[in-house]
Amino acid sequence: MNMKLKRTLQVSGIIVGVLALLVFGFMIKMKSEINKMTPLETQELFDNITSIKDTYVNMYLIKDDDKYIAIDAGDKLDNIEDSFKKLKINPDKVTAVFLTHSDFDHVAAIELFENAAIYFSSQEEQMINGTTSRFVIVGNKIKTKAYQLLDDRQVINIGNTKIQGILIPGHTPGSMCYLINDKYLFTGDVLSLKDGKIERFNEMFIMDIETADKSLEKLIHFPDVEYIFTAHYGYSDDYKSAVGDWGK
Repeated sequence: MNMKLKRTLQVSGIIVGVLALLVFGFMIKMKSEINKMTPLETQELFDNITSIKDTYVNMYLIKDDDKYIAIDAGDKLDNIEDSFKKLKINPDKVTAVFLTHSDFDHVAAIELFENAAIYFSSQEEQMINGTTSRFVIVGNKIKTKAYQLLDDRQVINIGNTKIQGILIPGHTPGSMCYLINDKYLFTGDVLSLKDGKIERFNEMFIMDIETADKSLEKLIHFPDVEYIFTAHYGYSDDYKSAVGDWGK
């Protein structure tokens, strides 16, 4: 083996080793952050709202007559499918899925909802079309090309349910919260709830922390909201108390 080839192999080996260590460190850190999360169990909550637990994340169902509207679509398709069977809910009854963002643990079961229209913010499209990477060179994907994009503050009415999308960039550029019937606020990953108070979400997963903090100001001034739901940290039935100390 000539000296040049030997040196090339040595350098390549060092690079591969460093990358392996970085990936290993990232996975250890990610597991540690996930272990902090406290999602709700799969259950019917109240007022026709159901939480579905999938590993470390919740998706939610809002019942409208005999149909359902979903907030997000879970981490693993099989888990979500099993939960629907246990709840005795036909996935075909889901007429709309509103994605808070496009991370893999929020979109896995989209294909299960064959009769549903898929909605997410127009600013999030960059995350799935190759324009913006999620982690270094890794991008997000969703298993459909049939989706509808929402603008900030846009209102969609489905059956008896009013849904308003509120753009909260930071976690991802197009993270969107959904205000349901002016009473229930579904926030995805834009914040956590600890001891009944909203806090910044796990920093490791936030793409732009400064923007994320500023964005949260948009969520603390809704006079009619009573409940605030998160994807990883449960919910509060006292919205005013939950948001009251933010920024102080």
